Amino acid sequence: MNMWIPWWGAIPFVVLLACIALAPLIPHVRDRWAHLPAQLTVALALGIPVGVWMCLRGQPSAVVHALVEYAQFITLLFSLYVVSGGILAEGDIRATPRNNAIFLSIGAVVASFIGTTGAAMLLVRPILNTNRQRRHRTHTMVFAIFVIANAGGLLTPLGDPPLFLGMLRGVPFLWTMHLAAEWLLVNTLLIVTFWGLDRRLYAQEPIAALQADALQVQPLRIRGWGQLVLLGAIVASAALLPSVHLDALHAEHVEWWALVPVRELAMLTTAMLSLKLGDRSARERNRFTWGPILEVAALFVGIFLTMIPALRIVAQWAPRLPIGKVSLFLMTGSLSSVLDNAPTYSVFFELAKQGEGATRVAGVPEALLVSVSLGAVFCGAMTYIGNGPNFMVKSIAESEKIPMPTFGGYVFRWAFPLYVPALAAMLLLFLTDATWTRVAGALLAIVIAAAWLLVGIRHPAPVLETAPASDRPVDPSLASREPASPCAHP
Repeated sequence: MNMWIPWWGAIPFVVLLACIALAPLIPHVRDRWAHLPAQLTVALALGIPVGVWMCLRGQPSAVVHALVEYAQFITLLFSLYVVSGGILAEGDIRATPRNNAIFLSIGAVVASFIGTTGAAMLLVRPILNTNRQRRHRTHTMVFAIFVIANAGGLLTPLGDPPLFLGMLRGVPFLWTMHLAAEWLLVNTLLIVTFWGLDRRLYAQEPIAALQADALQVQPLRIRGWGQLVLLGAIVASAALLPSVHLDALHAEHVEWWALVPVRELAMLTTAMLSLKLGDRSARERNRFTWGPILEVAALFVGIFLTMIPALRIVAQWAPRLPIGKVSLFLMTGSLSSVLDNAPTYSVFFELAKQGEGATRVAGVPEALLVSVSLGAVFCGAMTYIGNGPNFMVKSIAESEKIPMPTFGGYVFRWAFPLYVPALAAMLLLFLTDATWTRVAGALLAIVIAAAWLLVGIRHPAPVLETAPASDRPVDPSLASREPASPCAHP
């Protein structure tokens, strides 16, 4: 039985988002908020009453579903985090804008085949190790969230959870390859933007930091090839093995095997094998700690519980909303930014079935399915909580003493000025029908690329001395100290 949820049912979710956004900014609160027990207490204090309230309103199945989905979500993140922590990229290439852009390009491709979470966990540590001598590093981790943890995962259902849900609802596995043009445009614009910004910041690096980076160059080699096999096993488990069938949780008669989380058991077994058989020194060299995954687990249990009425409210209002390519992209994208993008995709996937279109995929007009897919995947990057790996990358970066933007700072100082223009060009070029809007989209893409290429060209790399290392003492503090205000836009 579906119950009508009043608007104020979303207040706990809004309060939790406000805590995540504002607590790190309040002087007498931020020190306490930085500790895991405080985060878990707030998350449970808001989440448990919501769960009880939903049960009292006759919706216990919604609470059970949310907790099962949370367990599935955190199991995947935990397993990928553990296994990727045992993969060590030894050596140290120079942290030049070109090399950093190559890292992002690799991540954009890999994310579609091992998932945005897997790609982020695999590549974030090599990126951190490569850039450890530089002062300006915050922007690199932000763009890792943009590209590797989100925009790169569009090409297959393995890339991002919303697309995986689409496959479970009947979307063919290779259908998402039709979105290659949108994937290429957005990721190209993001990487060009990053290259121009990184060139600008690279030119501002202290000579001591660049000298330290140049002196410590060593060829890259991978330690932990067995962990790569285990990483592949996790990806295969996510794609092929069954999990708890949510509909079976409240069925009168159900086979016992429908309640066995085979997929999650396989992932946890793989993670345990990684801890047991992996090279312990590789984890030590990666500075592997449990802090980042515990922080994500603590906050997201509250997010999943408080999100129950918020998603129900969206579903209640969805039939009254306009159905069109642009409107569906904007609605799916807006809500994917602040709600988890997988359930948001599900809501608008069902809404899109009411639209008109001769060509249908899994019962959805193909043009509308494109909009829902693009909105869910791309716009998950707009906030730290839009997609699972976003917060994980933030936590890992902060554990390495990189000052990441606050929740609001990430949205308004980074996502809006640097990420949204690429999405606007994509929307105008691919989701509108008028010739003039498509021309405007193409011109916008050209302007974005040209502007950032010009920024990069106007900021050549500093010329380093070639004197022997003994004649150039390096102050290690210069190579690791981040500036107070890392955001630097043209």
